[in-house]
Amino acid sequence: MRDFTTDTLHLFLSSLISAGYSFKSVAGYLENPSAPAIILRHDVDSRPGNSLVCAEIENRMGITGTYYFRTVPQSFDETVIRKISSLGHEIGYHYEDLAVAKGDFDKAIRLFRENLAKLRRLAPVETICMHGSPLSKHDNRLLWDKYSYKDSGIRAEAYIDTDFRTVHYLTDTGRRWNGDRYSVRDRAPADTPIKSQAEGRESIGFSSTFDIIRAADANKLPSVIMMTLHPQRWNNSILPWLHELVWQNTKNVVKRSLTTYRS
Repeated sequence: MRDFTTDTLHLFLSSLISAGYSFKSVAGYLENPSAPAIILRHDVDSRPGNSLVCAEIENRMGITGTYYFRTVPQSFDETVIRKISSLGHEIGYHYEDLAVAKGDFDKAIRLFRENLAKLRRLAPVETICMHGSPLSKHDNRLLWDKYSYKDSGIRAEAYIDTDFRTVHYLTDTGRRWNGDRYSVRDRAPADTPIKSQAEGRESIGFSSTFDIIRAADANKLPSVIMMTLHPQRWNNSILPWLHELVWQNTKNVVKRSLTTYRS
């Protein structure tokens, strides 16, 4: 079986259910921080139709999560956003306004408020999550050094308000689960080690989705995990699957160079 297909995604989620995890949106975990739990995040960077496929799979499995949409044309699809919201998933704003504004904080907060209002016309929005904007030197989270998202009725920012001392972070950034060296900003703080659910051991690194499935089957995963999926990566059809494979490997080279340069 190929990795990063929707069939593999179904198997993956099934293994986590069998391991006893409940699935929560970001807002849902804030309301009820129980364990064992998966805080299920989806960053919709592009191909929103893929996100709808994932949302429908999860809905059939009784799973809810959060879908963070950018407001650029390759992500913002009004029909898809409404449909995903109607399936019971949380809709959030995947903001990148400081990068778009090229570091102009006053312009960035105006853009943030305008884009948030645009998204709220389609669905309630309680939480936000920064887009990594790897080609920009501006970290979008720094907008909150000057302003407060709570002034806009936002309860939480997924990176800022998650306690990564108690929540393990897993992301498919780079089209792999151990892609830290290819990630410019999509990562938890480096100084927050998390112990695993089994015997207090450090959680192991994962190369593929199948590694995580095996760890779930062996009860070796941490008890609370924020798991970030990028739905454009998950395709059953071979041509889009190959396109994503080649394109992401190319991007990884660039992102690795940027990470090395900036460090």
